[in-house]
Amino acid sequence: FQQVEIVEGCRLPVLRKNQEHEDEWPLAEILSVKEVSSRKLFYVHYIDFNKRLDEWVTGDRLDMKKLQFPKKEAKTPTKNGLSGSRPSSPEREVVSMCYATKRLFQTPIIATIHSGLANGTARRLIPPQPGRKRKANCGGTDEDSQDSSDGIPSAPRMTGSLVSDRSHDDIVTRMKNIECIELGRHRLKPWYFSPYPQELTTLPILYLCEFCLKYLKSLKCLQRHLTKCNLRHPPGNEIYRKGTISFFEIDGRKNKNYSQNLCLLAKCFLDHKTLYYDTDPFLFYVMTEYDSKGFHIVGYFSKEKESTEDYNVACILTLPPYQRRGYGKLLIEFSYELSKVEGKTGTPEKPLSDLGLLSYRSYWSQTILEILMDLKPDNGERPQITINEISEITSVKKEDVISTLQYLNLINYYKGQYILTLSEDIVDGHERAMQKRHLRIDPKCLHFTPKDWSKRGKW
Repeated sequence: FQQVEIVEGCRLPVLRKNQEHEDEWPLAEILSVKEVSSRKLFYVHYIDFNKRLDEWVTGDRLDMKKLQFPKKEAKTPTKNGLSGSRPSSPEREVVSMCYATKRLFQTPIIATIHSGLANGTARRLIPPQPGRKRKANCGGTDEDSQDSSDGIPSAPRMTGSLVSDRSHDDIVTRMKNIECIELGRHRLKPWYFSPYPQELTTLPILYLCEFCLKYLKSLKCLQRHLTKCNLRHPPGNEIYRKGTISFFEIDGRKNKNYSQNLCLLAKCFLDHKTLYYDTDPFLFYVMTEYDSKGFHIVGYFSKEKESTEDYNVACILTLPPYQRRGYGKLLIEFSYELSKVEGKTGTPEKPLSDLGLLSYRSYWSQTILEILMDLKPDNGERPQITINEISEITSVKKEDVISTLQYLNLINYYKGQYILTLSEDIVDGHERAMQKRHLRIDPKCLHFTPKDWSKRGKW
């Protein structure tokens, strides 16, 4: 280390343990260097690995023999003096995609269920009629917001309380800055950067009130806060309850402190979004699990009060202690139940996180297959259904219905028609998945009345 100084941007193999707890030396980039107690520490990002695995390492884990220094970016001049090459026309790509989608809407689809060999039931899906665009209606009421002495600076609003914006992807925001969060009975290890106040980022543990989500610097401060905090559930209206699962609707304008604190917590586990503090145009739907101590947050999703692009979800997150237990799919199902009551189709705001994309693909697949497999022959005739009808039954946007059928590789073009084939493997896999899906939304337990936010002035 005396001969060669490691600087930000250097790349070299770094020792880490894989899932089998075996040593491996993946290539990593040095994002930051600091000195603690006369000992150098290096913050590394493992190339081609998810950012949630980034970490501080000591010098003895670095393979100095294969050190690569950062390269200076060279601009390649062109004939007209401008660097870079001309990109393909986005307009041409969009027109091509729209044209393909239009053809699919207008062409009859025959769905065939294969059982064994050639014996099966053919199901014809007649072409859909062009869907009319309906006004987005969503709403909610709230209790008074809780006072907080912690001032949070305002910032310009983009398209969401947590929005996609890679221009903010600098060195600071690429590094996770919170070591540990204590939330109720759980201790959470953040995956990504979140803009909590700078003075809190040096603490070994950041304490959060699990009911109002206020952040505090010590256990003593938390205990003092709990003697004054009267909340035992998220501030807002409880619009759904079945068993121990409840959903609360929070207005981002009426409960700014809670909404902003929720976004700060969520940012610890969402890398594809940048946080902004204008929560006024948003509603937050918080899922909780009830016990004798109160309603404990499990996850949430947010949505715009007025969406011009039919988004029914802006951000969605299941907290790590509750992941892989079916809660993510329950959040998604609830968002579509709200869309059904509103009388419109919806789609999540893009881009989705890696985990979010997996959850949505799984939900769409199961929901659409459930519809197709429930079709019964009518008087010996093949049952008929359209893409529009699937969309209206499920409130899943038509583009998502088609992309899911394509993702499942069910659509083939044969003799002028689109053929949809459900193989025995698809059917068996779907039935196994549905047997494991114990958590479902019961529409009878939903008490929700949409509001027309376009007529409510400044919300």
